[in-house]
Amino acid sequence: MKNISAIVLAAGRSTRMGAQKMLMSWGDTTVLGRVIATLRSAEVEEIILVTNSKIAGELTIDEVKIEINEEGAMLESLKAGLSAVKPSAEAVLICLGDQPQMEEGSVRSVSEAFLKSRANLVVPSYNMRRGHPWLAARVMWAEIKALESGKTLRDFLNLYASEIEYVKVASPAILQDLDTPEDYLKYKPSV
Repeated sequence: MKNISAIVLAAGRSTRMGAQKMLMSWGDTTVLGRVIATLRSAEVEEIILVTNSKIAGELTIDEVKIEINEEGAMLESLKAGLSAVKPSAEAVLICLGDQPQMEEGSVRSVSEAFLKSRANLVVPSYNMRRGHPWLAARVMWAEIKALESGKTLRDFLNLYASEIEYVKVASPAILQDLDTPEDYLKYKPSV
């Protein structure tokens, strides 16, 4: 996807999981490896991974820009990622590092909706619920960077709800991330 970058938010501490979920096995790769592979298969040109130094030290992923955020807050991770995006990018996909069941079709649908409409925000929707990855056009980045600490990405989307173009998707995968061992066992592919 020309001029659309992706920021993968993967700096959390995985406290509910009890293990570093980004590095847990997922088929023939890891949870984080699957997210990166899906973005590559959707032809996203630039992938920026925001993670902590512990995870970064364990990674063997090529052609990904890595930004470090030790505190793990999602908003601060997104701000760090936005600061690293190449100047030619018109928009970014905001992806969760703990969402390995993310589908290439959803990534493409959100990106293509932006390329067609040039909406400031494009969000996938399943049964009237917002999910990931969602997209923010460059014009919105300053608004994200200006959010105060303690605010969430949900707060941001609620604040700019009138700017959102929704893309209906047929899969609940946009809503599914891995927070607990039960989530991991429920969604993990059988090998």
